[in-house]
Amino acid sequence: MNLQQARRDPVQDREPAAGRVCPRDYYYAPTVFDRLPEITTDVLYVVGGLYGNLAALDALEPLLAAEREPASVVFNGDFHWFDADPEWFAAVERRVTPHFALRGNVETEIARVSDVGAGCGCAYPPHVSDDVVARSNAIMAALRATVPAASAAARRLGALPMHLTAAVGHLRVGIVHGDATSLGGWHLDRAALDDESARPWLGDVRAKSRIDVFASTHTCVAALRDFMLRHGRLTLINNGAAGMPNFAQPRVGLVTRIATRRSPRASLYGLVREGVHIDAIALAYEAAAFLDRFLARWPAGSPAYESYYRRIVEGPDDTVAQTAGTPPQAETAATV
Repeated sequence: MNLQQARRDPVQDREPAAGRVCPRDYYYAPTVFDRLPEITTDVLYVVGGLYGNLAALDALEPLLAAEREPASVVFNGDFHWFDADPEWFAAVERRVTPHFALRGNVETEIARVSDVGAGCGCAYPPHVSDDVVARSNAIMAALRATVPAASAAARRLGALPMHLTAAVGHLRVGIVHGDATSLGGWHLDRAALDDESARPWLGDVRAKSRIDVFASTHTCVAALRDFMLRHGRLTLINNGAAGMPNFAQPRVGLVTRIATRRSPRASLYGLVREGVHIDAIALAYEAAAFLDRFLARWPAGSPAYESYYRRIVEGPDDTVAQTAGTPPQAETAATV
């Protein structure tokens, strides 16, 4: 979503409602990624869309333990969401804090002191229904009531960066919550990436950022796409959600792994680029434990139940084949 779209609703001539707004302080230029990396590692895990799922954190630990050496872990936003309960929220904070983290729209709006009309900060595009937007705003209101903006936790979240860069092998990796120009951007949504009209924007981003791989989340729809552009090759991987199912089968969360060696666990899909493995790794968390905790806070009829219960118990209609796409070069054949 660009600035003009954020200011005006493209469907009707009216100011966009809370939850559809991309606030001004969400924006950055692609040139911000043309910098020295904050992280240099042989194994990088990007964990987006945890949504407070402690069972997913439990499932992440054996993945990390299976690595031959310590991995760098980045929680790239929206690690809070369903945890609108003081004890639950604090438990998520304790387990995320030791790692690298970005603030997503959820963490940004928890920490915001003054109301800018952003609501949940999701910056939902027009195809998302008003009911979904209203429910997300209600979930955010519950979170903000749980974590006052003046609290130490809120101040910590507000101080987190919006993006990080990493060096993995010879590749430069940009880690974002939304996209290459906005914390709440939707340009790395799978539908957007599959639109031919996106190629000029992607080419501009590649030229200005000098990033080889962008790892994102935000849109809650997983995708892996690889483009040969005028200014070079650009790989984009969106892990969808670590804390909710991404497919009807297998009904698992996903994390992104970018590493100079093959994963000790089989990937659902991925590619190899210049000796670096870029993979989506299944996060097979204990679904019953998460569902019990979810329902205790969000019973039938609540905003989160109405928006997410079906996805949590059934998964979305997406398939692995839709998500993995077709890489353009022989060396990038999927490692299924």
